[in-house]
Amino acid sequence: MSRISYVNGQYVPHSQATVHIEDRGFQFADGVYEVCAVMDGVLLDLEPHLDRLARSLRELSIAPPVSQRVIRLILREIIKLNRLQSGLIYLQVTRGVAKRDHVFPGLHTPASLVVTARHLNTSALDRIAERGVDVISVPDTRWGRCDIKSVSLLPNILAKQAAREAGAYEAWLIDDQGFVTEGSSTNAWIIDEQGQVITRPLGSDILSGVTRRFLIEVVAKECGLTVHEKLFTIEQAQNAREAFISAASIMVLPVVTLDGMPVGTGKAGPIALRLRHAYRQAARQASAIQARP
Repeated sequence: MSRISYVNGQYVPHSQATVHIEDRGFQFADGVYEVCAVMDGVLLDLEPHLDRLARSLRELSIAPPVSQRVIRLILREIIKLNRLQSGLIYLQVTRGVAKRDHVFPGLHTPASLVVTARHLNTSALDRIAERGVDVISVPDTRWGRCDIKSVSLLPNILAKQAAREAGAYEAWLIDDQGFVTEGSSTNAWIIDEQGQVITRPLGSDILSGVTRRFLIEVVAKECGLTVHEKLFTIEQAQNAREAFISAASIMVLPVVTLDGMPVGTGKAGPIALRLRHAYRQAARQASAIQARP
């Protein structure tokens, strides 16, 4: 079945989905985005994603192209048209189409809205989780407002490519003081010798991950774990009992090496795997509730 996407009011075959050459997202990366997971045909954590989208738009002074109610309808229609059971929905809003000029275009310029969907091989991700992933560290060269989910991701792309070229799955970004901020497309976590789950505090230097929030507020508590939001270094992570990464696209993935050094036993940690399983169970319960008529 061919994929269907949404572009500025129209549902079109994915291969024919286009935006104008002077869309500011293309010219300036002047826009924001969200990635939402779909499980059993239902969007997970939709309201936190919509809240974060609204915040990102406010921070960049971009007027929403449609209401949140309309966005919900579009997302559900995209799921239906693509017969999506397990996958990801990508939503992007830019400042719209205008002549190339650094200053904002006139207030009459409508924002652009694009929504795409893709299926996700959850079995392949489960196999990756069972063996764990390798991570390298690179300097964090991103701009100072990483709390905005901007489409301007060049430093993230370079970090992810460096990881691939090193044979690793992800790159953790290191700030000027030597502390881990987050991954190129994930939040970073460690579990210390006392069994405490540790992740960096929220601020302008990291994204407030929706999956991160769900892990802290729901999943960790259900597993009887305590989460501490505090700084940690690569060295502390290498000496930790376990480490893992999180994102909507992967849920939780154990980290087994950092810069070539084993974390813990060098195998996927039991606590990280328990969090992954608990996350999936909690997400399934939430999706079942949402799916009720």
